[in-house]
Amino acid sequence: MRIERIPIEVSTRALTGRTAAYLLGREDVLLVDPAAADSRLEGHLDRVAHVAVTHHHADHAEGVRACVEAADPTVWCRYGREAAFADATGVDPDRTFREGEQIPAGDDAVSVHEIPGHAPEHVAFAAADTLVVGDLAVAEGSVMVGAPEGDMRSYLTSLRRVRAMAPDRLYPGHGPVIESPRSVCERLLRHRLDREACVLAAVEAGNRAVTDILDAAYNKDLSGVRDLAGMTVRAHLDKLHHEGRVVWDGSRADPLGAPHDRSGYGRDADK
Repeated sequence: MRIERIPIEVSTRALTGRTAAYLLGREDVLLVDPAAADSRLEGHLDRVAHVAVTHHHADHAEGVRACVEAADPTVWCRYGREAAFADATGVDPDRTFREGEQIPAGDDAVSVHEIPGHAPEHVAFAAADTLVVGDLAVAEGSVMVGAPEGDMRSYLTSLRRVRAMAPDRLYPGHGPVIESPRSVCERLLRHRLDREACVLAAVEAGNRAVTDILDAAYNKDLSGVRDLAGMTVRAHLDKLHHEGRVVWDGSRADPLGAPHDRSGYGRDADK
């Protein structure tokens, strides 16, 4: 299947400052992640028959409305997320998809695979032996998974799922095409598990508030991204709490066995 990648300048905190939109197919194509109205997309809109997004973040979905006004394609969204999609894009979807749905892309079809974590509605689009993966993976650096929307357990599961699918390449929302999907998925898994170990060690060392855990768990300058790192710490704490490895009530973390109500909302002699 023909895949065209068009990086679009957007308002994003991703390091590239751009989000890649993708045209899948030759005629009657599927347009994925029209990040913003852009002259480079305009020249292709006469071929666009379907529009979908990997997830609803503005730097992936803000251009949906402009595409619809220019080309009147069929607009797809994740089943059960219709209202959230309309809020994010200003467009009511025409059709919805679930896991395994086939979306036409010219003479071919693209299949949908659910890969939540970065966002709850996040999906990938499989075209032949490749995957358009939005914000699941990047060739360099890491992906933001921040509470309350991001779910670290789901994100790690999605990375493992994509690794097991063994695609030939990944087409991410930010940065270059990923030519070695397995090694990148493994790198991102190791990075997240290493960070989790640092967060757990910080709690076990006596840090309780997110700001203190953040300072102990990150051995680098967080200027400009401290708020995002704090959201990531919260996502790690949510995961550790769910697994019964720490007690976390949304504002304070304690190691397992500390004098704290195991419900996560109760008494603590030191509170």
